[in-house]
Amino acid sequence: MSDLTREMKQFARERGADLVGIAPAERFADVPPERSPLSIFPEMTAAIVIGRRITRGTLRGLEEGTNLGLYEQFGYSWLDTQFVALSAFEVGEWLEDRGWEAVPLFPFPTEAYPQGIAVREGAPAPNVYPDFDHAAVAAGLAELSYVGIALTPEFGHRQRFQLILTDAPLEGDPMLEAGLCGLCLRCAEICPLGAIDREHESVVSIGGREFPVARMDLSKFRRCQNGARPNRYHPSGAPDRLGAICMRTCLQM
Repeated sequence: MSDLTREMKQFARERGADLVGIAPAERFADVPPERSPLSIFPEMTAAIVIGRRITRGTLRGLEEGTNLGLYEQFGYSWLDTQFVALSAFEVGEWLEDRGWEAVPLFPFPTEAYPQGIAVREGAPAPNVYPDFDHAAVAAGLAELSYVGIALTPEFGHRQRFQLILTDAPLEGDPMLEAGLCGLCLRCAEICPLGAIDREHESVVSIGGREFPVARMDLSKFRRCQNGARPNRYHPSGAPDRLGAICMRTCLQM
């Protein structure tokens, strides 16, 4: 590992990051332009993925049905818009202080695309935002679970990510090889609304790895009363499912 890569990761952890991964730019070569970080920063060499955990205790109020606001702040709102954002922003400052460009990105939902018109021929319309779960897989931090959400060895589904695109010469991390999702299907079986369709699956390819993913009925997720939340960034975005019963049931929790 290069000195720059090691020092950046150490700094990120000192600033609160539980997870730090680096995806080389070439791992996004096959991503459609409307979801590609290369559309935002064509000269980027890598995407840094910063993650912070949703603590197990944060979910207790949901499990007992007695304090829904506990997760609302520490697992859903503040964790994303303040805690992870601050870690990512400070890593960006660290890179810029050393002469490199650093583009921070927050997890705007890809379902909201497009929101404007292309500014020139051949360019995607705004706003371009990458899929953060896919980026976490490309950065070697996670694999894609059966419900299409990043699953890490450390925390299962319990984390939130933000990105930094950079032209710094950082070393990419190898992608995970071991299968974390055992396809036990407990997530689909326990969903009270039947929102996880096991009869219709697709295969998602990320960086040369393929992941089976069930079809999700987002209209049913929007009616979930057992831990799902509206998308905080845009009403057309997929509901936030990290606190839902299907996520809490995963054996990786």
